[in-house]
Amino acid sequence: MTASSYKLKREVNSWQLLLMGGAKKEAFLVVMVTTDSCPQVPQLKIRREEAVFSFSKVGANSPEPNDIRMYKFKTFEWIERTMARHEVREVEQRQTRDSLRDSPALPEIEDLIIIYNRVPKTASTSFTNIAYDLCGKNRFHVLHINTTKNNPVMSLQDQMRFVRNVTSWREMKPGFYHGHVAYLDFTKFGVKGKPVYINIVRDPIERLVSYYYFLRFGDDYRPGLRRRKQGDKKTFDECVSSGGSDCAPEKLWLQIPFFCGHYSECWNVGSRWALEQAKYNLVNEYLLVGVTEELEDFIMMLEAALPRFFRGATELYRTGKKSHLRKTSEKKPPTKESISKLQQSNIWKMENEFYEFALEQFQFVRAHSVREKDGELYLLAQNYFYEKIYPKVN
Repeated sequence: MTASSYKLKREVNSWQLLLMGGAKKEAFLVVMVTTDSCPQVPQLKIRREEAVFSFSKVGANSPEPNDIRMYKFKTFEWIERTMARHEVREVEQRQTRDSLRDSPALPEIEDLIIIYNRVPKTASTSFTNIAYDLCGKNRFHVLHINTTKNNPVMSLQDQMRFVRNVTSWREMKPGFYHGHVAYLDFTKFGVKGKPVYINIVRDPIERLVSYYYFLRFGDDYRPGLRRRKQGDKKTFDECVSSGGSDCAPEKLWLQIPFFCGHYSECWNVGSRWALEQAKYNLVNEYLLVGVTEELEDFIMMLEAALPRFFRGATELYRTGKKSHLRKTSEKKPPTKESISKLQQSNIWKMENEFYEFALEQFQFVRAHSVREKDGELYLLAQNYFYEKIYPKVN
């Protein structure tokens, strides 16, 4: 089978399709695209390339020149988009090859990547502000993962792109990535090295109440921003008593799937499998998971474990302004009746089980990391050393 080939040549602001030849047999139309430039990519130069794309099945007979004109306008935008994607892909592949071939390996601490897949309304902005305040002084990069409509689940292709970006973007190392995204297992993608995951969880009802009022009244971080539910004056208690959707038990299901990850079962509300997977990931894939109610302790322990990033974080949290800036406006504590009604649901029981599990693990790690004296917390000094080292060094 011989493919019918045509050349797409750009002439100033127009395009020409030229018949290159073909056979009178069933074939796929193959377009040779000659490009003199490519989409701008920062800090990269692209040489003149030719790309081949197979874009439609023609049929029993190869098209005549008159038929080509029909394809010209229908496929112009598709060809241009495909050409751009191809060129960017070539650039990424070339950049990866060049970096692996020409660049020396970064020191381990300089190659470090932290991912904070932040759960909404758990003091995540307060904590992230500390990273932004410290990044200049401590010489690391902070990047926000901004997903469309805050969707925490990435498409498979976006997962692949993200993993490739994080692991090969040398200019952004060491790096601190943060965003409202579910846990992603890097080992599935065949890359070397894994990021360090951290996170914060919160009492599930307190988190839901905070989010409920945040959607209506915002916070003091961006007070002028119009929120999705602005104008709705109904209190959380009134919502619960009337059976409203914004305070339904299903809205509690968030921290479990964020830790469970990108499996379909993670997002099935009330899934026992998702709960167990979230617990497994918490203890096996996260360096440290703190709790909103003990945020200072979390920051202190991170500073001790990762001083390359968090040196000075504890003092900044205690004295800085930004870290205390974000507080939800007009928030009213729920009544015991509202709390009791939510606690009757199996969803709350599972989310609370996960929160209690995270809290117990955090307190266990803290008990082996800090001591309290006169109302102040102090980090424990290193309490191990090496001995009986053989063979002896002269």
